[in-house]
Amino acid sequence: MPKPTSTINFVTSNINKVKEFRQILEPEIKINHIKISYPELRSDNPQEIAKMSAEMLANKLKKNIVVEDSGLFIKALNDFPGTCSAYIHKRIGLKGILKLMENVKDRTCLYKSAVAYCEPSKKPVSFLGQEKGKVAESVRGSYGFGHDPIFIPGGSNKAYGEMKNVEEIKKFRRRAVLKLRYYLLKKKSI
Repeated sequence: MPKPTSTINFVTSNINKVKEFRQILEPEIKINHIKISYPELRSDNPQEIAKMSAEMLANKLKKNIVVEDSGLFIKALNDFPGTCSAYIHKRIGLKGILKLMENVKDRTCLYKSAVAYCEPSKKPVSFLGQEKGKVAESVRGSYGFGHDPIFIPGGSNKAYGEMKNVEEIKKFRRRAVLKLRYYLLKKKSI
């Protein structure tokens, strides 16, 4: 007998993230997308940001809430842009980041995704997904979003931006969302 479908409320303004979450969670866990603005907290730790945001939104909206915070942490730039990735992307874009990386030999980076779940008046839980890679020398491809066109995952010669089925291949967010999925299905009471 199949399990009943549960619903979570995913707060994000990024429709691409909604698409990725749906690919991983549905049909067992239905996604209700809530597109509202909220103050994004500052920290070097994406899990801390996700947990604080989820708790704040769960208590404000009186619903179970899922949020995701991700970033590209570049070793040679002391983990910049890190948790400020979206803000930096809007300000200087991929070409700006590549300009900062001119003549830098160590292009090692880490893509991190923190997913947090919280119910009203309860403590949040969070799940971290990471993926090692390197920063490309140029913007490559037009698939995916965010830093995908400059992120080359470990073991590949191609940037995510060059991979047509990037949503199915990306590991960092998928790893975090799969941990959430396991938690929710085990919990059985969303």
